[in-house]
Amino acid sequence: MPEQQQPYEPERAVAGTGMGGTMDLGASEAVTLEKTPAGPDGTAGPQDKPRSLWSDAWHDLRRNPVFVISALVILFLIVISVWPSLIASGSPLKCDLAKAQEGSQSGHPFGFNGQGCDVYTRTVYGARTSVAVGVLATLGVAVLGSVLGGLAGFFGGAWDAVLSRITDVFFAIPVVLGGLVLLSVITSNTVWPVIGFIVLLGWPQISRIARGSVITAKQNDYVQAARALGASNSRLLLRHIAPNAVAPVIVVATIALGTYISLEATLSFLGVGLKPPSVSWGIDISAAAPYVRNAPHALLWPSGALAITVLAFIMLGDAVRDALDPKLR
Repeated sequence: MPEQQQPYEPERAVAGTGMGGTMDLGASEAVTLEKTPAGPDGTAGPQDKPRSLWSDAWHDLRRNPVFVISALVILFLIVISVWPSLIASGSPLKCDLAKAQEGSQSGHPFGFNGQGCDVYTRTVYGARTSVAVGVLATLGVAVLGSVLGGLAGFFGGAWDAVLSRITDVFFAIPVVLGGLVLLSVITSNTVWPVIGFIVLLGWPQISRIARGSVITAKQNDYVQAARALGASNSRLLLRHIAPNAVAPVIVVATIALGTYISLEATLSFLGVGLKPPSVSWGIDISAAAPYVRNAPHALLWPSGALAITVLAFIMLGDAVRDALDPKLR
């Protein structure tokens, strides 16, 4: 005979056993399962809320030694870029030909270059130029590329087709050759021509990343639901799509920042970037190259500072990428 169905009793509850079956619980026991675990003082503690992508990424980054080390190096570079006099009391433009190519001395730990300038002071002040070019160029590239790529991915159609062909044209331009051509006709002795050139040739990469992210994000159900409820295009972009499409842009921009610093040093080394009396690691490397046998220290220290700076930003970008990519968890 089939089992008789038990009458429903409000004071009873049914809970899964975890083994595919069920068991009856009394009302008091069922309520206990729904209660928040008590805290140390016996009061109900707060329920654990699910972390967002950004809070989860920050949770992982704080425990990543690669991120911690690279962040400390970058923080140190930013501090000496803003206040170089904290660790270098002299002037980077003060030179004494009588001390040209001399080695380390008291008060001059890195020695002197071919013009008799203190290598230590110039290396410290050179961080200001490199960090300024890298940060400002990255901001310009990220903003311009994100806006153009995001609009192309969101609206599609003719706008997307035209932008794709424009990016193909810019990708075909060799970066160093383009710098030699464009910057050789500019006589300005500031960092702005170099920053403008990097933004001009750097935005297509970010644009394609942003376009792909927006195309992926706009197909999600929550975007379609917001559109069905009458949300405007600007609201869809700013409130629903951009926060969920910006992570790849941040990762690529962080890694590219180190590349832009290296590019500025390369252009300055070739004589088309920053020019004397500006202080730049690329200028110092170029000036020390002919005397590398007699005064290798003049080449070693600015080259080492440049390498450490680029490596720190690349390591930071790799750590951020690992934290923001759910597939790598």
